[in-house]
Amino acid sequence: MADTRSTIGKMGEDAACRYLMERGHALLERNWRSGHLEVDIITRAADGLHFVEVKSRVAPLMADPQDNVRRAKQQHIASAARRYIAALDAFDEEVWLDVVAVVFDGSKTEITYFPGAYTPIYT
Repeated sequence: MADTRSTIGKMGEDAACRYLMERGHALLERNWRSGHLEVDIITRAADGLHFVEVKSRVAPLMADPQDNVRRAKQQHIASAARRYIAALDAFDEEVWLDVVAVVFDGSKTEITYFPGAYTPIYT
């Protein structure tokens, strides 16, 4: 099962990358890691820097994929974004924390993009 999940995850990330690049995003990083922190996709678009969590599922669905990006995961991605930005020489851009939901249904792939899906809560 884990192998199938990782295959579906990779296919979803591939589809999300194509989707974003078709919409003017430049791919900066894929599966970027720093310690225990990880971001699926990092892109730059005209409106700023995007940190993207990709959730992929195969139909039929029990729940929408984007519903699985809960507060703990949001905070994890926000922490990774802060670490990524801190490593840049200079930074003066808008930051977006996005979700891309990918649903595979037979030969059909449905992609839903949620730019600015959430704002981190600082505690």
